[in-house]
Amino acid sequence: MTVAAARGRGSRPLRLAFICAGVVMVYLDSTVVGVALPDIQSELDIGVSALQWVFDIYVLTFACFLLTAGTLGDTLGRGRVFLVGLVGFTGASVACALSGTIEALLVARAVQGVFGAVMITVSLALIRQLYTEEGSRASAVAVWAGVGGVALAAGPIVGGLLVDAYSWQSIFWVNLPIGVIAMVALARLLPLGAGARSERGATGRRIDWVGQVLFVAGIGVMAYALIEAGERGWGSARILGLLGGSLLVLGLCVGWESRARNPMLPLALLRNRVVLMTCSVNFLGFFGLFGIIFLLTLFLQQVDGLTPVQTGLRLLALTVSITVASVLAPAVAGRLGTRLAIVLGSLVAAGGFVALLGMEAGSGFGTYWWPLVLIGAGVSVVGAPATVALLSAVPPEQAGVASGMSQTCRQVGAVFGVALSGTLVQRELHSGLPDVLSALPLPGTARERLAEAVEHGRLDDIPAQSPSLREDVLRSVGDLMTQGFHAAVLVAAAGAALGAVVAAALLGRRERTGATGAAADGQEARTA
Repeated sequence: MTVAAARGRGSRPLRLAFICAGVVMVYLDSTVVGVALPDIQSELDIGVSALQWVFDIYVLTFACFLLTAGTLGDTLGRGRVFLVGLVGFTGASVACALSGTIEALLVARAVQGVFGAVMITVSLALIRQLYTEEGSRASAVAVWAGVGGVALAAGPIVGGLLVDAYSWQSIFWVNLPIGVIAMVALARLLPLGAGARSERGATGRRIDWVGQVLFVAGIGVMAYALIEAGERGWGSARILGLLGGSLLVLGLCVGWESRARNPMLPLALLRNRVVLMTCSVNFLGFFGLFGIIFLLTLFLQQVDGLTPVQTGLRLLALTVSITVASVLAPAVAGRLGTRLAIVLGSLVAAGGFVALLGMEAGSGFGTYWWPLVLIGAGVSVVGAPATVALLSAVPPEQAGVASGMSQTCRQVGAVFGVALSGTLVQRELHSGLPDVLSALPLPGTARERLAEAVEHGRLDDIPAQSPSLREDVLRSVGDLMTQGFHAAVLVAAAGAALGAVVAAALLGRRERTGATGAAADGQEARTA
């Protein structure tokens, strides 16, 4: 071994540490923002629809650029592209913190999502490049996955502490010192030159920009229609036009991808039943999971009156169970078989969603901690074995693309889950609010102001002329939000149950995941 090679090996743990610092930023920002939503809503004076976009725009751009990000790394050099992603994500975080309007915040969050997709996709490829031995690579991937899982779990409590101590802007400022330190270190440690390019990049593979634009446009317009349907109604000509337009654009995307020389989304892979199953169950699982996370953060703070820290602590029942179950999931699949593990995991998650029907305004933590544990464990027992099965079902040269398709389906499911869950709550408020207000002894102008505040989800704006009147309004509005929450958990439960049906139908009865293969490959699935 040469001196240079020995030095390279010696610096690998340091490079891994700073790569993981970037991963922490990306995954932290996918959950940390939840507990800050009420404060963002109050300071920027926005309604529930705009609040959904604060959450959704990040996940949307993250989902839509995952596949293109991998091609960028292969073509331009993974070290260089990861560093660009780190710089861009850090800069976008600062822009989020400085945002004085909802428009500025949404643009910055969208940019965050794009660069976050770059970092997550390229980080795993970098680890594979740095760690060539199978054993050390498995250990490095385990560290990568574990760090991401901890960041996801810590997001709500970290966000709660920062918002309580400082302001909602602090959840974005915290990325600045992490990003700058990682930038300086990785600029010296990572291979940035042409030699860092992969053989795949040397083959002349091109980025499918047409497919990328059509995919972003189709998914984005559909998400916008789902969010706006809560205020405008499902029968609105505008909503129907948007849904029809999104389907048309997605149809054009499918047509283009089926003929493109280097498709972003190789549709032929979906002929593989395991790939189709993995994409489906990941979409359905994250659809319910993220929709409930979004609603819980609002419900616990706006209806139950909890602080951001109190909310974050209660959400640990969900996030910690996700992290722990993800570690155990490959072993579970090794003993039960992939098919049975995914079916049982989907049914456990569905049961957790149904159990949340017992949650009402003012319910104690004992009412809902165990349903959250069931949801987290169920979704994780589905996700990890499904990804392991996918990686075993495709040729090695297609593993990266197939995994990217699976991850994209997860994130798109999260986008639609947040959009639809918020819409269901808004529908209940819109339909039930007239009856609530008509029973209140208020003058017409005060009733109009109150209606506007409630319909936009700004419960802090409810007039406080009479404490007893305010309490009556909050109780009635809380009941309406509870009805919307219950509708959302039923939809989430139906999605999870459908995942069980899909897995049972598409996977063979005797298909099992070996414990050895699952232990190594399953690490990649743990943080997605």
